[in-house]
Amino acid sequence: MKHQLDFEKPIAELQRKLEELTKHRDTHSIGIDFDEEIARMEEKIAETRKQIFSNLTAWQRVQLARHPKRPFTLDYLGSTFSDFQELHGDRLYADDRAVVGGFARLGGHRVVVIGTQKGRDTKENIRRNFGSAHPEGYRKALRLMRLADKFGLPIVTLIDTAGAYPGIGAEERHIAEAIAVNLREMMLLEVPIIAVVIGEGGSGGALGIGVADRVLILENSYYSVISPEGCAAILWKDRAAAAKAAAALKITAKDLLELGLADEVVLEPLGGAQNDLAITAANLKGQLLANLDTLKAMSADERLKARYAKFRAHGRFLEKQPAAA
Repeated sequence: MKHQLDFEKPIAELQRKLEELTKHRDTHSIGIDFDEEIARMEEKIAETRKQIFSNLTAWQRVQLARHPKRPFTLDYLGSTFSDFQELHGDRLYADDRAVVGGFARLGGHRVVVIGTQKGRDTKENIRRNFGSAHPEGYRKALRLMRLADKFGLPIVTLIDTAGAYPGIGAEERHIAEAIAVNLREMMLLEVPIIAVVIGEGGSGGALGIGVADRVLILENSYYSVISPEGCAAILWKDRAAAAKAAAALKITAKDLLELGLADEVVLEPLGGAQNDLAITAANLKGQLLANLDTLKAMSADERLKARYAKFRAHGRFLEKQPAAA
């Protein structure tokens, strides 16, 4: 099994044994019946897969969100969406390849789609900066969103980034200001906006294209103010405590739905989206269309008020009352 995660080792071992049985059947076909044993092994593999993937920890879901074979933005642009026409550049500095965006169709709707894009190999990862956008990436995204607002087109954003790029060049070109402007402007856009976390949702880098009327998250994605490793390094002084940090941060789709930080969870096939892009893309398309129909039925004023109320409700906390004298 290529790109095998630690918790997938029992499945890989059973699959190796199945391959050996199949090979023996093909080479010793006379007088020996392997079919029954092969059927039992296949059943055991299915049961093991179901047991493992139905009881994943927060850290294991983080590992799945980072899986090198997990579908990226461009994969969904070729499956969930159609007729994608990419637009480039922020008209101020450069074209950031970590952010892709342009016009597309979603069912019968014309939309503007924007997403963060990682690479499949070293060369592409360098070109895409591992999915971590520079300021010009967020300014390109804002340019496209303003274009959508001008022509009355709904906006869909696909989030998959460990975070915005923290390098010197990004700081010199004001990365914090670029993200902050996006937060302000996305709150004021009059067209429907749907954001989807398709993999990693890291900090302000994700939130820079994440202010939306509806926030969806794929089942094995995560959305967090900090990476589990970063949190572990701060709180436990040891990045090896990432699993403990992931559980404490409440960053999984299930946690976010319960906390009201995500509106819907998009189901993935057993084992993760990388096992069947077609099923994941179809699930995502169905939920996007349903939400888009609901949002388009609202007036712009109703959407703006609901969007404000949605984000105003985030960050609720309880205060301990002083003991009575």
